[in-house]
Amino acid sequence: MILKVCTSLLLLLLVNAVWTRSVRQVYDDLDPEHWSHYTSECPQECFCPPSFPNALYCDNKGLKEIPSIPARIWYLYLQNNQIETLSEKPFVNATHLRWINLNKNKITNSGIENGVLSKLKRLLYLFLEDNELEEVPAPLPVGLEQLRLAKNKISRIPEGVFSHLENLTMLDLHQNSLLDSALQSDTFQGLSNLMQLNIAKNSLKKMPLSIPANTLQLFLDNNSIEVIPENYFSAIPKVTFLRLNYNKLSDDGIPPNGFNVSSILDLQLSHNQLTKIPPINAHLEHLHLDHNRIKSVNGTQICPVSIALEEDYGYYGNIPRLRYLRLDGNEIQPPIPLDIMICFRLLQAVVI
Repeated sequence: MILKVCTSLLLLLLVNAVWTRSVRQVYDDLDPEHWSHYTSECPQECFCPPSFPNALYCDNKGLKEIPSIPARIWYLYLQNNQIETLSEKPFVNATHLRWINLNKNKITNSGIENGVLSKLKRLLYLFLEDNELEEVPAPLPVGLEQLRLAKNKISRIPEGVFSHLENLTMLDLHQNSLLDSALQSDTFQGLSNLMQLNIAKNSLKKMPLSIPANTLQLFLDNNSIEVIPENYFSAIPKVTFLRLNYNKLSDDGIPPNGFNVSSILDLQLSHNQLTKIPPINAHLEHLHLDHNRIKSVNGTQICPVSIALEEDYGYYGNIPRLRYLRLDGNEIQPPIPLDIMICFRLLQAVVI
């Protein structure tokens, strides 16, 4: 599992490196004599750096409308303005756009002209954080790789809005107004390559349905989740980073082996209502249990393998891989029990 995760992360780094080289080549091939041409077609409200000819900076300008975007632009920065509408007219010539940052504006769903986003066929990154959206905009460009919609008022996800976004690797919906009813069994259908899903800071009481199977990072902090369904993580066998901080999980809400999942390397359960440490897997490396109601820790009971067997196999066996354990904010009194150290021989830090 670790090898698979590392391979995925390495692939992302390689793709980024290739993209960086491609962009750099554009700069290197640019003839300084052409700089005046690029400057002349630059919207007067914006800034077009000669050293970055594919970028247009229109951020922090107090704009209420989007200016006409030159055809050469790949990267468009429009954050921190007063923009309320997205219409097709400014984007008529902008057929090469890869990246649009529209964070911190005043865009509503009614202000988005029908089809304007889906016509940006080369768009890979769309940032619409901190606007006034009440639902996920649709239709979206089919080639999107990242969609950031945090800090809006989204309470509705239209049916099928993600069904054709097979290239999407990151979906950020944190700090919206999503209820359990907004997440149906087919809501995330089509997101076959999703790696990170962030639904933190919403109003969920249940674990969301039908998370895409390839998800590596699942963030559900600051909801009101009380129960982990039996075998919930068998449907997302690659999940590696799981955050459930600031929820309402109690001992009764976690199945006996709810978190005994070999793929999970980082498990965060801070600020819940647990009175004991739930069973964990030997592959787990980071465990956050601070600010619960735990009164004592028994290393022999929570050890994911038999301590006797661990002593027999030593470092060549399946010894627990836990390296970081946080237990502060509970009712546990130091010192750290010796059996904790005997079980988790790779521990580098314990906060108690």
